[in-house]
Amino acid sequence: MTQHEEADAVAAEQEHVPDPRRWRILAVSLLVGFMSLLDVTIVNVAVPSIRAGLETSAGAVQWVVSGYALAFGMTLVAGGRLGDAHGRRRMMVIGLIGFIVSSAAAGLAPNAAAIVVARLAQGASAGLLTPQNSGLIQQLFRGDERGRAFGMFGFTVAVASAAGPLIGGLLIAVLGEENGWRALFLVNVPIGLVALVAVWRLVPDNPGGRDAVKDTRIDVPGALLLGLAVVSVLYPLISLEGGARWPLVIVLAFPPLVWAFLRWEQHTVATGRPPLLDVSLLRGLPGYANGLLVGTLYFTGFTGIFLVLSVHLQEGVGFSPLQAALLMTPFAVGAATTSPLAGRLVGRIGRRVTLIALSVMMTGTALAAWLVTSPADTLWWTLAPAMFLAGIGGGGVISPNFTLTLAEVPPQMGGAAGGALQTGQRIGSALGAALLMTVYQASQSFTSVEVAARWALVAALAVLSVALAAAVRSWRLGD
Repeated sequence: MTQHEEADAVAAEQEHVPDPRRWRILAVSLLVGFMSLLDVTIVNVAVPSIRAGLETSAGAVQWVVSGYALAFGMTLVAGGRLGDAHGRRRMMVIGLIGFIVSSAAAGLAPNAAAIVVARLAQGASAGLLTPQNSGLIQQLFRGDERGRAFGMFGFTVAVASAAGPLIGGLLIAVLGEENGWRALFLVNVPIGLVALVAVWRLVPDNPGGRDAVKDTRIDVPGALLLGLAVVSVLYPLISLEGGARWPLVIVLAFPPLVWAFLRWEQHTVATGRPPLLDVSLLRGLPGYANGLLVGTLYFTGFTGIFLVLSVHLQEGVGFSPLQAALLMTPFAVGAATTSPLAGRLVGRIGRRVTLIALSVMMTGTALAAWLVTSPADTLWWTLAPAMFLAGIGGGGVISPNFTLTLAEVPPQMGGAAGGALQTGQRIGSALGAALLMTVYQASQSFTSVEVAARWALVAALAVLSVALAAAVRSWRLGD
């Protein structure tokens, strides 16, 4: 940052008057964020039920799961920028209305085509909603309070990711195979309506004065270029999970699309128009670029673990969807324990929180890789504690990384910058799911399913070790 920018930041810090309702606003925002993140994983256990209920193919049902993630990843940065420019409350209201309507459409869908379209719309709506969380935290909190707020956000991300299969399994177990999968979507309607009223009454408009966005025009070409870049990665990875190999050639379009996006954003800034994402953040704020890398690598290593274990426990071990979800619940419990604590500690010891947390998570994952071959009737006493230890570590990664990555980002860019960070996480999630499932399935050709699951977890460990190396580099650079 230049001396002028530093002076502006200090002046803005001194002028900041905390909103007395900020913790209630955060609670409402995190409820909305929990809903949108939960729908990434909640349908995983319902795939057989949806396929049977709609009498459709496995490929069509795959898009019920993956179409949401694709549309979600495409719209995150644009959704964040819209919130920065036109008001976070407005974008949350629009996104919530879209999410409620598309959830109802998915739950009442008469055929596969209808539910796929509804899920695409639901994912796009979630892309408008989710980046407003980081934008609101940047706007409402300062200093140590911001770390605590991001701690609660990290708690929400970790629990939503792990609790999705459990909640889905419970609904199907209670309501049955025929109606249970529809309830996964319809439950969003009453919760969303309550959240809509709370957002309208509590969430503030964007600040005026120094922190206000001066030019509210939207960079449509930049949004299209970035959206195509995200699709060029996510679509082939999603297709790979479904067994299709030829879409992998589309990945070749990713480097030129990213180059075109960066050049366009530089041109946009040079001509005095507002960019979708100010790419000078990557050069002027080293902590942002390093945090983006750490977050993407962490989600690559961590998200695929749930998918592999869910498939392995059901198809390889013979557990029910609910039993498989319950066995992975200790991860959520561990993450829920440490996320708020990590948010408090990050202001005192900085990036070392991430180093310690990643080391603990890798230890738990290594134990899980060793114990996953245990007899089925002992997994509750062997694999579950390992998942709890991994969760304790995992809970200390997400929130400190958000806090440190966005620490110097101006509040008026908080939504777009947070959206870019979460886009990296979505790409990492898709890449990790494809990588770990490929290792799991390929290993079965020469070994048992139990050992194949071990190799998949070893692959996750390899990716997490790269994330740890990136975090070490960030720490040494003083980020």
